[in-house]
Amino acid sequence: MRTEEEQVEALKRWWQENGKTLLLTLAIALALVFGWRTWQERQATEAANASAMYQNLVQAVSLSLAAEGTDAQVATAEHLASGLKTDYEGSAYATLGSLLMARVAVEQGQLDEALAQLEWVLSHEPSDAQRTVAIMRKAQIMGQQGQSSEALALLDALEPGSFDASYQELRGDLLLSAGKAVEARDAYRLAAEAAETAGVRPLLTMKLENLTAEEG
Repeated sequence: MRTEEEQVEALKRWWQENGKTLLLTLAIALALVFGWRTWQERQATEAANASAMYQNLVQAVSLSLAAEGTDAQVATAEHLASGLKTDYEGSAYATLGSLLMARVAVEQGQLDEALAQLEWVLSHEPSDAQRTVAIMRKAQIMGQQGQSSEALALLDALEPGSFDASYQELRGDLLLSAGKAVEARDAYRLAAEAAETAGVRPLLTMKLENLTAEEG
């Protein structure tokens, strides 16, 4: 049986051989723990800041689109949207901000700027819903620019999912612009069927009734 002195000497030898490695391992583990916590706190702070900036953007856009909207309010919206892109480029708030600014650009008749905003969204890994909305809005603008055929080709490659009613209605609008009234009527009917569970869409109903009456 080992004496107490032998046990102490054995412990000293073990520490000399393994102590530095043990301390290094412990230091790395502590650094990882604190680093992870710091990263989580930073992420939470950035998310809160991005959310607050986005809410301010929503308010600025709402004011700028109102009947009494001013150039200053548009400038404020543009500044906030730019800030989201610069400071929180990878966040959903930045892509949502660009979708809002695309709408503002359309209201101002700046269709090329609206398309640029939508292209920014599509190039930054948006969610499926954001991607669908961006492509549909892009197709709508292309239709306004007289590119109905190209817009329809863009829609043909899209799976609309829960946006089916709006998707089919937009297809109907583009087909009608392209002089394809019969196909437009069919698209409006599909839109009406998809919209049944979402409630009445008066404008869609009017479009369908007008085409049906013309053919009748």
